[in-house]
Amino acid sequence: MISVLILTKDEEQDLPGCLASVSWCDDVHVFDSLSTDRTVEIAKAAGAQVTVRAFDSYANQRNAALRTCSFRYPWLLILDADERLPSDALPVMHSAVRSACADVAGFRLRRRDFLYGRWLKHAAITPFYLRLVRHAHARYEREINEVMMVDGIVSDVPCYFDHYPFSKGVAHWVAKHNIYSTMEAAQALRERSTCARFSLREALFSSGVERRRFHQKGLFYQMPARPFFKLVYMLLWRRAFLDGRAGVTYAVLQAIYEYFIVLKEREIKVI
Repeated sequence: MISVLILTKDEEQDLPGCLASVSWCDDVHVFDSLSTDRTVEIAKAAGAQVTVRAFDSYANQRNAALRTCSFRYPWLLILDADERLPSDALPVMHSAVRSACADVAGFRLRRRDFLYGRWLKHAAITPFYLRLVRHAHARYEREINEVMMVDGIVSDVPCYFDHYPFSKGVAHWVAKHNIYSTMEAAQALRERSTCARFSLREALFSSGVERRRFHQKGLFYQMPARPFFKLVYMLLWRRAFLDGRAGVTYAVLQAIYEYFIVLKEREIKVI
């Protein structure tokens, strides 16, 4: 009833746990970006179908996976290797897709991020993610921190999937976000140079979460001192401090990431 897609690049550490969490599925696909470790070997040993493609951009890679893989079922669950699907989420998802009318093209699941073994219940900025979709109606937009768009109605399902962004350590997270910040800076400057118009009305009241997020991000990138405001927003407005040391650490890291983007925007302008 539901196929599974996992995107990978050198994920021999995290992939076994992800595959184990979807062992119920008889149609698991791993779409790999030329891994140099045992990722492909692990995927094949678990019975997953493996497709390999050279990485060019995040959105292109995900769109290629949607169009290249021969999924057995119309509904697709999309995960990253450092994510897990708890067993209690499966019956909820099955019930949702069985009862979905023809106009429903996707479902949002709530994501639980973990740091130091603690769920970042308050610190998570965007806890709802569109991950269960009719793959024929789905596509990704935006080069970095890509956004999934679907042709049809999107609903929520009352279940979680778990995310372990620090499974490889803080140094790995920082290195990855150093790359992300370079791409985000270039993306933000491109959007401004092409006069992309971001609407406060759409950011606040659009019926689509993904569309709201797109406009919110565009408007946020135009704010002065946004690393400081992001820290205040996470610590005080979202009350990340209630998540203890893990929540405060995560808020500080997110503010640092935002500052990286600001610095790189200035650097690109000078160049």
